[in-house]
Amino acid sequence: MLAEVERWLSTRSWSVTDRPLHQILAAKRASGQTVSVVLPALNEEETVGDIVAVVRHDLMHQVPLVDEVVVVDSGSTDRTAEVAAAAGARVVHRDEILPRIPAVPGKGEVLWRSLLVTTGDIVAFVDADLKEFSSDFVTGIVGPLLTDPDVHLVKAMYDRPLAGAAGQGGRVTELMARPLLNMHWPQLAGFVQPLGGEYAARRTLLEQLPFPVGYGVELGMLVDALHLVGLDALAQVDVGVRIHRHQDGQALGRMAAAIYRTAQLRLARGHLIRPSLTQFERGEDGFEPRTYSVDTEERPPMTEIAEYAARKVA
Repeated sequence: MLAEVERWLSTRSWSVTDRPLHQILAAKRASGQTVSVVLPALNEEETVGDIVAVVRHDLMHQVPLVDEVVVVDSGSTDRTAEVAAAAGARVVHRDEILPRIPAVPGKGEVLWRSLLVTTGDIVAFVDADLKEFSSDFVTGIVGPLLTDPDVHLVKAMYDRPLAGAAGQGGRVTELMARPLLNMHWPQLAGFVQPLGGEYAARRTLLEQLPFPVGYGVELGMLVDALHLVGLDALAQVDVGVRIHRHQDGQALGRMAAAIYRTAQLRLARGHLIRPSLTQFERGEDGFEPRTYSVDTEERPPMTEIAEYAARKVA
């Protein structure tokens, strides 16, 4: 391992217990910074309400750490929006944000648009499919940003059990993202969960980053943040265990393709000759090909969007 990464692990990797809540609250009061929590959601009616309720109870009602909870609905066909609103979140549909630019499917698209409908100086992203959710996920990733002005982005790290086996989750991380980062961006080799969906960053950083519209958003953001603010401005916090709905193998293949494409663009800013992935499913007459397009679009830094600039002036 690079000596720089070993040093980073000792100085920029923490546990949620390293910053007690009273210390984080004192830092928030002293700095006057505000905190937004964003949940990107697509058909998550079973879990989104519980997450919103925990954040509001623990971090808005009991203590004033979080200033707003916003669920951005990415086109759900179930009761995600209703459940989230009933739990106390402000729910905004993806297509209602920046209608001048037609929305495309994808997680990164939703995260990018969320910057236009939130106001926090610090924005914390939390996946909406988490089970047995703890508010430690939020305090863990927000704490370093409130207490250390040199930190600009914080990712959660955790165990990801799969079918009862500890540490077996995160298959795309181990098979795709970690090898890519170790080979091409070795400074980022110390991140335990580089693709994890729970992370927080300063708005001043997020608004300068391009956002891959799909599953490549986490890897793209990490790589771009490294180049923009440097390794010591990035950190990670151990928040325990992450339990969530796991994708099937073919869905993971499509995620891996999008992540590889994101890495490829950052390596060469080159041309992806075949932006598609063919997979196979067994049908009545044997294996049948199914071809899916790979995300080939990125949204520009939010500072280049006129509506966002106008909002900041106002």
